[in-house]
Amino acid sequence: MRRATVGATARALLVSLACVMAPMCLAQTASARARTADVQSSPPATEKTPSASATLEQCTTSEVQSERSATFSGEITAIPGSTHMAMRIDVQERTPAEALFHTVVAPGLGVWRASDPGVKSYKYLKQVTNLTAPAVYRATVHFRWLNANGHLLRRTERRTPACAQPAGDARMEER
Repeated sequence: MRRATVGATARALLVSLACVMAPMCLAQTASARARTADVQSSPPATEKTPSASATLEQCTTSEVQSERSATFSGEITAIPGSTHMAMRIDVQERTPAEALFHTVVAPGLGVWRASDPGVKSYKYLKQVTNLTAPAVYRATVHFRWLNANGHLLRRTERRTPACAQPAGDARMEER
């Protein structure tokens, strides 16, 4: 009898603890979501989400390295209070020997490009050429909305689909 009472008491205690902890967990989850939203600069649910998109415009494969290319684009529209916008396109590469993508360092990549003041929609294209193979390429496009003083109003980022460059004929690679 005593064991049944101890087991029942323990279960009741766990249920009570769960009931007490649940609101705290929910509050922490909501707080964590709010902190994440601040970091990612996501708008409140009632506010219209700003338009920002990242696209793989073109992916050209070839057996000749100098003919391989990918064109990535970012497009952004103004939000209330923004006077200009900016974006940065970072191209990333992953070879079959690598588990993760790494950022490609080359002239013109990873540079912030700003719209003129008053522009309502801004699109920027970046073509990369002479791609190695086999490898997969994608871009991360970073977006910023700025006010008249240049202060950041909102930011976000988007990833493009991947451009796969398959292995080619070794004899053709040398051309």
